[in-house]
Amino acid sequence: MRIIGGNLKSIRFEPPKNIPTRPTTDFAKEGLFNILNNSFDFENVKMLDLFGGTGSISYEFASRGCEDITTVEIFPRCADFIKATALKHKLTAIKVLKMDVFKFIASAHQKFNIIFAGPPYPLPNLNTIPDLIFQHGLVNGEGWFVLEHNPNHNFEQHPHFLKSRNYGTTIFSIFTNEPKKIA
Repeated sequence: MRIIGGNLKSIRFEPPKNIPTRPTTDFAKEGLFNILNNSFDFENVKMLDLFGGTGSISYEFASRGCEDITTVEIFPRCADFIKATALKHKLTAIKVLKMDVFKFIASAHQKFNIIFAGPPYPLPNLNTIPDLIFQHGLVNGEGWFVLEHNPNHNFEQHPHFLKSRNYGTTIFSIFTNEPKKIA
């Protein structure tokens, strides 16, 4: 695995074997960050990475200059790997919380400019995540919540849905507080 952009572009990292993750492909990450680059100045973004997995998305934000990243991951081996990789590459912006994402959402008292969630695709309550994010008021102003999912889920009728982008079997649905529908 590698970081695809920013000042750490091409840095490779090797997650431990047998960890319960499904990393976002480089192709899908590149597409996502092309969209984000056109809408946000990463240096001024407060970012939340839910279901951190290998930390790949958090590293991409840090590599692009984001200085406030919270990564939530319940699996100890994954959380420890993210911490160790961030330390190794001096990514001091990344704070890792080893806890359940749903408990974090329910107890969070802060707002974020970008929230990314890459849950396991078969997660039984995946469809509830957008509702929970907005019920708890986690998106700051015109910020975005980006949910990675597969074609088995469709959020186009969600009241906060803005747009989606499809990269093979990976779909990013983007939500905001007051969406103005964009093609």
